[in-house]
Amino acid sequence: MCQSTRSRIWNQVESLGRQFAQVPGLPFADVLGAEQVEAALDAEAVASIDCVYTPLTTVRMLLAQALDPDPSLRQVVGRLLAERAAHGHRPISAATGAYSQARHRLPEGVLQRLTRHVGAELLRQAPHAWLWKGRDVKIVDGTTASMPDTPDNQAAWPQPTHERPGLGFPLARLVVVFSLAVGTVLDAALGPYTGKETGETALFRSVHDHLNPGDVVLSDRYFCSYFEIALLQQQHIDVVMRLHQRRPVDFRCGRRLGKDDHIVVWKKPKRPDWMDEATYQQVPDTLEVRQVRLRVEQKGFRTKTIVVATTLRRLEEVRRLDLTDLYRQRWHAELDLRSLKETMQMDILRGKTPAMVRKEIWAHFLAYNLIRTAMAQAAREHQVLPRELSFKAALQTLLAFAPHVVAAPPNELPALAQRIRAALAQHRVGDRPDRYEPRARKRRYDNFQHLLIPRAEAKARLREGTYE
Repeated sequence: MCQSTRSRIWNQVESLGRQFAQVPGLPFADVLGAEQVEAALDAEAVASIDCVYTPLTTVRMLLAQALDPDPSLRQVVGRLLAERAAHGHRPISAATGAYSQARHRLPEGVLQRLTRHVGAELLRQAPHAWLWKGRDVKIVDGTTASMPDTPDNQAAWPQPTHERPGLGFPLARLVVVFSLAVGTVLDAALGPYTGKETGETALFRSVHDHLNPGDVVLSDRYFCSYFEIALLQQQHIDVVMRLHQRRPVDFRCGRRLGKDDHIVVWKKPKRPDWMDEATYQQVPDTLEVRQVRLRVEQKGFRTKTIVVATTLRRLEEVRRLDLTDLYRQRWHAELDLRSLKETMQMDILRGKTPAMVRKEIWAHFLAYNLIRTAMAQAAREHQVLPRELSFKAALQTLLAFAPHVVAAPPNELPALAQRIRAALAQHRVGDRPDRYEPRARKRRYDNFQHLLIPRAEAKARLREGTYE
């Protein structure tokens, strides 16, 4: 890569960093450096293009769409026009066609690589005090996302089978791995909502290779199966999972460690259809699993009893109370998914092709990780934990400061970024697992009549005057 191209990449990475109040010299400021961006572009064989919508400018605009309450192409192109005017650059067309073509040219792999790098690097640089007993805890959970009802999307992400043709929307299933310590997306797998091997466990198995020895996987009971635990143990990864409802538990059996705390031996079931014979033979015939009954007490609710299965069997290292505290934090996965789907509006995607849907999802993940980076910087500077800060407030603050950060001279940027971090640190969320509210709304909303036939048929009836 020539020197002029490398210099242009460095300048564009600096502009990308400004969106998230990143300035040199801060903790974690190097999680997305020019070298990493250059490596991602090279790995995906992205050629340098001497035009307005370079690959990095396109990435920056995709991130802006993921952040903005108005994610339209017209809005993001208009913002680029305003930015160029503020810096004295030549005017460009306000039409969105060139940016749309640039989005299609950009490989999905660039966004994937940058997302994984930022998520993992922020966790790698996290202070030891942020970890659980010095270990990386990774929370896994699944969700879905809807998208426009186009033929291409329906072919790749079919609507649920119980919905009538023409009335449903394509639906993608996502399984996301979050860091408990810093909240970043470490990896994710996407697939159709229906079909063979499209369940959450199948998608999670596809990202096993991105987990590291010594990790602790925290999940709900859907992932608690013999083969899931055995495969993770082969990678020297421990688990803390709620016991699956189909597996019986009897604390009178096994090796007793304490009240409602024992170690039992699970026997290997028959080979499932998704597993080949060679892999099945490598799985051990038995597993030693610790089962612990936990009591979760929340004000306003009845005491909840949960049985957890874990491979953390040494009582002197992990007490029952430690497991109780850790499993309560599994709820952070629900909050992280809510931040992505509601706060960042990823629940209903806008891409009209499968390729754009995937890019849109990974752009949300990357933007989410960069917001988490700014939160981690504020947390470290003000001596709090990243999980104590509000994600929604961080997004609102970054959006409010964005025009000033983009236009600020280089000598004023450090002071401006410090003000942003101080604002982020003031928005605390408190002890969220103990919040409780009635699951009902006071305000009434006017509801539109539901469409009960395909839209094209409804429009035809309107023309004929027979639609009711």
